[in-house]
Amino acid sequence: MTDLLTLLETLRRPSLLITAAQHGVSYYIREKTLGRLLKSDTRISHGAAIAKLMAIEADMNARRKDKNAAYSCVCHVEVLIAMLAEANFLRANCR
Repeated sequence: MTDLLTLLETLRRPSLLITAAQHGVSYYIREKTLGRLLKSDTRISHGAAIAKLMAIEADMNARRKDKNAAYSCVCHVEVLIAMLAEANFLRANCR
């Protein structure tokens, strides 16, 4: 699990995206958001959720870089919020 956290810590994204996501973490409701983002049940481990969210985020970031019309900054921030919140949950459970 620490490998996921290390990957997350080395993630480089525009500071505006990260700052917006950091502000949104306190409003994250796992049961509401995670199921919608992953299109599955929310009874998934935090590590597995992070791995799936990272894959979704990588796709979004590629669209952002390509200036793809399908890119949504709002959705990207929402996925980043979920990633940061899940990482916080994982860190808290590892102690």
